[in-house]
Amino acid sequence: MKRMLLAAGLAALMAGTSGIALAQTAGGGVLTVATIGEPPSLDVMQTPTDIVLTITQHIFETLYIYDAEWQPQPLLAADMPEISEDGLTYRIPLREGVTFHDGSAFDSADVVASLNRWMEINSKGRQVAEVIETIEADGDNAVVVTLNSRYSPLLATFSQGSPILPSETLGGELTDFIGTGPYRLQERRPDQYTQLVRFEDYVSPEGEPSNYAGRREAIADEIRFVPVPDANTRVEGLIAGQYDYADSLPVSAYERVEAAGNVEPVIFENAGWTSLNMNMAEGPLTDKALRQAVQVALNPSDMMLAAFSDERFFAVDGALFPEGFFWHTQAGVERYGEGDPEAAAALMEEAGYDGTPIRILTSRQYGFHYSTGEVAKAYLEAAGFAVDLQVVDWATLTTRRADKGQWDIFITHSNFPGDPTTLNTITDTYPGWYTSEAKSQAVAAFMNAVTNEERFTAWEGIQSVIYEDAPLVKVGNFNALGGLASGVSGYEPAYWPRFWNVAPRG
Repeated sequence: MKRMLLAAGLAALMAGTSGIALAQTAGGGVLTVATIGEPPSLDVMQTPTDIVLTITQHIFETLYIYDAEWQPQPLLAADMPEISEDGLTYRIPLREGVTFHDGSAFDSADVVASLNRWMEINSKGRQVAEVIETIEADGDNAVVVTLNSRYSPLLATFSQGSPILPSETLGGELTDFIGTGPYRLQERRPDQYTQLVRFEDYVSPEGEPSNYAGRREAIADEIRFVPVPDANTRVEGLIAGQYDYADSLPVSAYERVEAAGNVEPVIFENAGWTSLNMNMAEGPLTDKALRQAVQVALNPSDMMLAAFSDERFFAVDGALFPEGFFWHTQAGVERYGEGDPEAAAALMEEAGYDGTPIRILTSRQYGFHYSTGEVAKAYLEAAGFAVDLQVVDWATLTTRRADKGQWDIFITHSNFPGDPTTLNTITDTYPGWYTSEAKSQAVAAFMNAVTNEERFTAWEGIQSVIYEDAPLVKVGNFNALGGLASGVSGYEPAYWPRFWNVAPRG
């Protein structure tokens, strides 16, 4: 969800995160933020959804956090870890002088207790627990993580949904939402608002702000997150002056927001990507040549234009990570272009396609999914496929896609994660059931990589294998629309909108 700038010398800027506390600047005022709905919980370990992360990132902090290239940088950690030669031991130094909202000091005991809870109750944490042998304190200001096998994404997993809380609060269900962040929880009234207020004793990391990394300053006295499930109500409330920021607006509202005079549209680039995921377990698309025929038959430009109408809101790019991400590469990108029915027909003949209809699942609840499906159907039929486009509600689609016998392609969208191993298609059990020896070897090479150079090379191998095996068709990247009140300063578009370093209207 973003075209980030590559920041030369970023590592040097971030190296001082263990150092001097930056004093909070009293700016005053309130920021009122209209969100897409009520968070089901503020326990982000238990419920790491976008709405929960958006709110709780102001309260809780993690050991590491993503910079502009979506690479982990120190947050509560004082520096990058010391890694043993065999890649199995990580010694993580911790920042000193940091306090929790209840006044208690942050130390290694809090890290150990928090990460142990995360590994018990969080789905990603449980996955990581399989490779973590121990997490132990090394004095008050360091922890040592020992692995039973190399695990390249370790720091990325410590950068999202794994907040550090006071060890004293972690017995049983979380009832006290106490963190080290620039804002603390003041009051939560379900379906009305979640009120955060400035934490006066906040100790910021150093370094220039870079996405979620770097200096954090609580300028506003208060941030009030208001659930507004109806998108049009968010638009009208923004224009009426009720909200300083409104999240996830329909792209059709762009001109209305732009013309209002007292607000401005905010486009967040590369908010996500759409894909057609193919069934590799049952049905005609178990044949690789036929999956490749689907790839070469489709026209991404026409599908994205039909889905988003306006070129300001999409980009056509076959790379699985967009430009500006550390992981962006064109390595292995094949059969991605303007649609070639003749080449598709040749692959279909090679596969011995017998005219069996290709069942495509899509939903009108995501309008861009439905529009993508309509165009895909036309291009596949032009290549010679028989197509059965099945339009169902999203709940039905997610139920059907779990049944290997009920579909051949389903249409969905995803965000761009900070680490390639969290892409759905990397997971063997994700609907589509993509497994191959080449994929296993490529993923193993990535897991065993230690340096960023090794990891990037391994990722190029994974992307190349994905294009060769053709478990999916990457359609394109799409942008998201938000709205900001005039006079609010310092806001930078982000996947999870963040409001430190942001000043309210005067």
